[in-house]
Amino acid sequence: MLSNEVLFFVGFIVVIGFMLLLDLGVFNKKDHVVKFGEAAAWTVAWIALALGFYVIINTHGDLIHGIENYADLERVKEQYAPHLTLIPGNFEESLDIYRRNMSLEFITGYLLEYALSIDNIFVIILIFASFGVREKYFKKVLFWGVLGAIIMRFIFIFVGSALIQRFEWIIYIFGIILVYQGAKIFFQGNEDEKIEPNKHPVVRFTSKYLPVYPRYVREHFVVKKNDKWLFTPLFVVVLIIEFTDLIFAVDSVPAIFSITKDPYVVFFSNIFAIMGLRSMFFFLSNIMGLFRFLKYGLGVLLMFIGGKMLAHHYLEGIGFKTAYSLYIILGILAVSILASVVFPKKNEETANLINDNEEPQEQIKK
Repeated sequence: MLSNEVLFFVGFIVVIGFMLLLDLGVFNKKDHVVKFGEAAAWTVAWIALALGFYVIINTHGDLIHGIENYADLERVKEQYAPHLTLIPGNFEESLDIYRRNMSLEFITGYLLEYALSIDNIFVIILIFASFGVREKYFKKVLFWGVLGAIIMRFIFIFVGSALIQRFEWIIYIFGIILVYQGAKIFFQGNEDEKIEPNKHPVVRFTSKYLPVYPRYVREHFVVKKNDKWLFTPLFVVVLIIEFTDLIFAVDSVPAIFSITKDPYVVFFSNIFAIMGLRSMFFFLSNIMGLFRFLKYGLGVLLMFIGGKMLAHHYLEGIGFKTAYSLYIILGILAVSILASVVFPKKNEETANLINDNEEPQEQIKK
């Protein structure tokens, strides 16, 4: 008999899969340039879905782990939320405490992952510009990038959870990594980043081991030439997006484990953030330059999360709550955005990195 966790997880994946197919097969049958209004509408839609899921967890979160009595609740609490204080003998009120905490962990983790994905967007913009991908194909590339990211995050999250459950000291390794990465982002700030297509490791790998056609062929990932199937540069760009997400997962997945130890909450919040990544990419791509201090804020955010992981025993001892993390994350983002508005760039024009070129700027050479 399947457990509640498996049933809930499968149901969640089915719903997400259906929405992806609906997006690809119904709303985006034809490749087109995503305008600001369309991107804003989809961004609001995905945020609304995440908030709806927050409400579901807040009212029925106990169904995920199949909690039916106080003994079940105590067992799950000890495994995933040992800091919670339940009310012995009062199952209903204790369950309400657990649900509220679980929903708060979800929304905090979602906000954290959504914020960290902004840095991913910076890099994706550079990738599209460096490889000369036409703007009307962005959404298709990001669709397959998101699909691959979901699979990779699933592996990362549940393997990471198993390791933390077995070797608690790993959380300190994660903390050190996040503090280092946060400091690196903060001190690098908005330094110009460059991607040289033919020197990228994914390009070198595919050129060496895969048959790659030297030119883009409209929206196609593969093309048949002389009775031989060849991968196009657009397929290579998808692989580069996947590789980039893999690198960012090293930061983002450990970061959310500072908020919750429940792998299902980690996965759900990650997936909602990833699903909203495409629409937020198009929403932010034209205004990214307005937020000059946002990357500094993301650096501070990672250092805070890393420090929280390193000092988690001390913080739990003094009663540091998940809600405090939510307030601090919101505060860091608000200050960096407000500073960007109050102190805009002077004597510089904010250039949009995305251009819908008729011909690719750069081709991948085999």
